[in-house]
Amino acid sequence: MKKILIALLCLTLLPALALANGLNLNSLGSRALAMGGAFVGLADDFSAIYWNPAGMSQISSKTSGTYTLQIPMLGTVDAKTQAKHYLSGMAAYYHPINDKIVVGLGVYVPSGLGASWDGDDFVLTTYPYMHSYEIMSKVGLVTIAPGLSYKINDMFAVGAALNVNYGMFDIKRWAGGLGLLDFGQFEMSLTGWGLGATIGLLVKPSDMISIGATFRTASKISFKGDTTIANLALLGLPGSSEVELDITWPMWLAAGVAVRPIPSLIITGDLQWSKWSVVDKIELSYTDTLWQIFMAAAGQDELQMRWKDALQIRFGLEYKLTQSLFLRGGYYNDPSPVPDQTIMPLLPSFNFNALTVGLGYALNGLNIEVGFEYLMGQERTVSLADKLTNPDYAFSTPGTYGMNIVVPNISVSYKF
Repeated sequence: MKKILIALLCLTLLPALALANGLNLNSLGSRALAMGGAFVGLADDFSAIYWNPAGMSQISSKTSGTYTLQIPMLGTVDAKTQAKHYLSGMAAYYHPINDKIVVGLGVYVPSGLGASWDGDDFVLTTYPYMHSYEIMSKVGLVTIAPGLSYKINDMFAVGAALNVNYGMFDIKRWAGGLGLLDFGQFEMSLTGWGLGATIGLLVKPSDMISIGATFRTASKISFKGDTTIANLALLGLPGSSEVELDITWPMWLAAGVAVRPIPSLIITGDLQWSKWSVVDKIELSYTDTLWQIFMAAAGQDELQMRWKDALQIRFGLEYKLTQSLFLRGGYYNDPSPVPDQTIMPLLPSFNFNALTVGLGYALNGLNIEVGFEYLMGQERTVSLADKLTNPDYAFSTPGTYGMNIVVPNISVSYKF
């Protein structure tokens, strides 16, 4: 059976983007989600190419399935985010070459963040013009990952994947003003490509324990697209310009352990670290010379981010209630890499405590799984006094920010 073609397909729909640890979406795979995302030391289902490519060596049956997620988002800066729907997904295909080597191909969305606000709620921020403008952001990454795993022996397996990353970066906001002139709506829409890699190790010293480690390299995405400012022509300047910028998705290090104290119970724990400090500032290079001069004078030729490295702590468990029914649960702490000095409605970020729970049902190759993830964001406040008197807060938006996220999840798969 190990030489039989393995096909595994999993599609995910995300009606909104949940941010975790900056931009990362750490809920790829319904089983991993229900176990709190503590999956690096287990990595024994279709999502292995993301969590730990070495886990591909454990896949030994033909499987297909689908699942969906829903994520309503609430945020407050004296306003509420509008409901937006951004599609996300994951698909994977694995093929064993022999008893030791498995090759695979994964296509998934590892990162994303988005927010959309009612411009009427932000009219006061456009003083003295008092106009309403569209305020939204959408930042995401799609990864195409061919991978390979090698089972050295019954104890050790290694794996690696090449990550071909396609990025999207869209922003709409107020452009600001000068004297009596309101510059109007600002819009930027960019796309770009970058390369990275994921390397994994899985160690099974006994049937009771498995230990995993994953290293994902940083990946610089070179974006290019167009920027427009609605009323810039009133100054005799072009209304649009091409623009280029680079954003580096961070290096990711993770280590995890899975313990089976009794045959019916699996307990997992992960430490996952992201080097978000690489997102310090984003420099924008405009093609049009007049735009270069104008945006530099306006201080709009770079975005100050000043993000910080972040460490997630995750725990999960799976209990086999019967031969066919599984109970899962988990918890994780997800600190925000975004400091108060640069927080803004377009890129809101929070310290999350998350609880997860789920059920799995397996019968004659059919697997049905449901899960829920509840992320409780800690409220954040930036005062107007800080904005007006402290230069460190020049790039922040004052207000009170809050967010809770609920993720219902259902998965259906079939092995044959």
